Amino acid sequence: MRRRTFVTALGTAAAASVVPGVARAAAPLIAPRLTGRDPAASPNARTVYDHLVSLENAARSGNRPMTIVGQHIETQQELYNASYGDTGGTTFSGYYYKKARDITGKLPGFVEIDLGPGYGATGWGTYGDRSYNRPLGLPTGQRQWQYTDDAVDLAFGVWKGLPRAADGTYNPGGTMVRLDGTSATLANGGAAAGIVGMSFHQPYPGSSVKSWSRVLTQVEGGHPGGNASYPVATLTTDQAWFDRVVDWESDTPEYRALLADLGFLAAALSYFAAWDVPVLLRPYHEMNGGWFWWGGKTPASYKKLWRITYDYLVKTKGLHNLIFVWSPNAWQPQGNDVPWDYYPGAGLVDVVAVDDYNPAASDLTHVYYTGLVDYAKPRMLAETFNVPITAGGSNALSRSPWVIWSVWGSGLTKTEINANADVKATYYATNQVYTGGSGTGFGQNFAWGSIHAH
Repeated sequence: MRRRTFVTALGTAAAASVVPGVARAAAPLIAPRLTGRDPAASPNARTVYDHLVSLENAARSGNRPMTIVGQHIETQQELYNASYGDTGGTTFSGYYYKKARDITGKLPGFVEIDLGPGYGATGWGTYGDRSYNRPLGLPTGQRQWQYTDDAVDLAFGVWKGLPRAADGTYNPGGTMVRLDGTSATLANGGAAAGIVGMSFHQPYPGSSVKSWSRVLTQVEGGHPGGNASYPVATLTTDQAWFDRVVDWESDTPEYRALLADLGFLAAALSYFAAWDVPVLLRPYHEMNGGWFWWGGKTPASYKKLWRITYDYLVKTKGLHNLIFVWSPNAWQPQGNDVPWDYYPGAGLVDVVAVDDYNPAASDLTHVYYTGLVDYAKPRMLAETFNVPITAGGSNALSRSPWVIWSVWGSGLTKTEINANADVKATYYATNQVYTGGSGTGFGQNFAWGSIHAH
């Protein structure tokens, strides 16, 4: 598509001093409320969002800005993929949640799970007989879907604490089972231990196989994360096909397939909603790249996909515990991949973010941080391999105090990127980062229960 400048994309009202990557004076404070987007937003979702806004405003004013250190958990890789990360074999879901503590004695304050993409199963399914999946009529006892059960339990346990009380929820003890039947028990204090998010690497609508090979398209260069464990296939996901996916007016088969997939997502989210567990939902990310089936399409059709998803989850399914995160891929400031035209609109987005896999030596992270400032939303670094603070003394948070900095999966222990000393330097910077856990023995420096409304 034709490149638009940042000023043009946001309008003349924001024109003053909007030059991505150029340092400037402190930005104006923001005052968004979740009820402005969703008047029925749940109490806990409102308190979490208010906290993110307060962190953003502290950064904008220079008043002791703090960043929540986060970790993405690829439970499907941890449970099934013997070549994943530093494990030397398959392990348990939540390995990289626990790994942060193994290295540092501390836990991440934000954890993001992924309900997609599946691990080669035919059709959606579930491992345990779970009430929230029953209306979908999914087959149970499907070992390939254990990872989604585990992911839900892990995220739920971050909000409530692991092991958690026997309150009618699933897996209250925090036990994760390996493929060989042995188990590992996760713990984070038994009470509120952080906040949670969810991404959804959805296989293309209509795909019978649920796996990474049905999410990624075969494009030159591939995904910027460069993970060889993500197989790809050539998919027929051109613009004409995509237009049929979002053609709700004609109720196309492709559109109905999209809703079937969103039904799987909504079922799990309904469990979180029933207990008022807020979820930072980050759908259809990196849309300004061409490696996902939803990426590289026209901005108008992408925004239509976002609107369909939003309306289905919030209006049709009545999910009011969601905080919506819009997360483009890192862009070249003067390139053709700037994301501004893809922004769904202030009324459909709560947090603006970026996925940045540039080398740690790059200073582009600050370009993205300043580039997102005029959306007047909390700013998040949603995916990266790099920790922000290193043992060598570099500190990306000094210039760019994102409200959340989240490391992707096994990136935490990619030794060519992060040494254990770097991970420690980040987690020990308690004057700049909030870590997770509750009780004693986890080194947390924020009372996570203080943002629970009830």
